Amino acid sequence: MVQAANFDEIHAEFRGRIHRYLRHLAGESEADDLTQAVFLKVSAALPGFRGESSLSTWIYRIATNVARDHARSQGRWQSVDTEAHGELPDPALETADRAYIREEMRACVREQVDQLPEQYRAVLLLSDFEDLPNAQISEVLVLSLDTVKIRLHRARARLRAILECKCTFYRDDENEVMCDRKLER
Repeated sequence: MVQAANFDEIHAEFRGRIHRYLRHLAGESEADDLTQAVFLKVSAALPGFRGESSLSTWIYRIATNVARDHARSQGRWQSVDTEAHGELPDPALETADRAYIREEMRACVREQVDQLPEQYRAVLLLSDFEDLPNAQISEVLVLSLDTVKIRLHRARARLRAILECKCTFYRDDENEVMCDRKLER
């Protein structure tokens, strides 16, 4: 059992990651309130935490359930806010054009991730944005490991197909893959 006295440490360790996850899952406008709700639930349930899963898995499961409950109460899933996942590289190391293109690419990918059905978006966010292993994702989402692998494969395939329809890919002068949005007709 985890001691309740450790809540401050748990909050300090997980708050940023949970906020980022909820921001991507439910949107920037909801992330602060949902993060607070998650940690209220964690605080209340911490004395009863039995350690049947890792602490991280348990907290992400609570976050996922809070986001789903909120979305159901609103009758919708909000799109992911377009504030960046990850950070821009140091501008001193890149030209303004390169930084602009990178940010456009990030924004484009985030917009396309928003279009995925929730069952695929949640798996993709936990895997590729939060770097959770498949076994932990299966615990967080209460799915079998095979289901997680299938959904992740399908999510990536759908995202790839969407990106290929909406983007033109090329290599820049430094041989890095870049893309531009295709013009809408």
